Amino acid sequence: MIRFVPLLRICCFLLFSLALLSGCEKGSSGTVPPIAGDGVNQPAPDFTLTDMQGNQVTLSQLRGNVVLLNFWATWCPPCREEMPSMEELHQRYKNQGLVLLAVNVEAEGYEAVSRFLPGKDYTFPILLDSAAEVQNQYKVFRFPETFIIDRNGMVVDKLIGARDWMSPKITTMLGLLLNG
Repeated sequence: MIRFVPLLRICCFLLFSLALLSGCEKGSSGTVPPIAGDGVNQPAPDFTLTDMQGNQVTLSQLRGNVVLLNFWATWCPPCREEMPSMEELHQRYKNQGLVLLAVNVEAEGYEAVSRFLPGKDYTFPILLDSAAEVQNQYKVFRFPETFIIDRNGMVVDKLIGARDWMSPKITTMLGLLLNG
């Protein structure tokens, strides 16, 4: 019994220490809460990320546009598969107010994307979320995941898995958002 009490005290001390430290995690300041549930019919949480050219992109500065926010990784075959139709969608609707943001979630995102891009003519912004802050804010854990955000900054849909972004169902929905 004598040996059990010091072990119990050590365990309690460790649990208490972990509880204190968990409040010190990066991004836990509470200034921008994570999206609730699946996020649909809620304001899209704001963020600022850097693109492949080193430019800062802030979601709230895109208000007035329809935003297709796509989370992806180079190691994800469905993510890579849907990118050509994303480019086609981007080309067709970019002058009508559609902004397509592809958020890479890899820890070494810049290097991974730099190896992935040669030979591909993607013109939409690729943002880097190497610290997974925005990924966690949007509660993304399956790839690809895409949030469609209306001109007022509200999430109107969340899609999980690869898509043909030029399908009639998607282009009709985006057309309504862009024109309505």
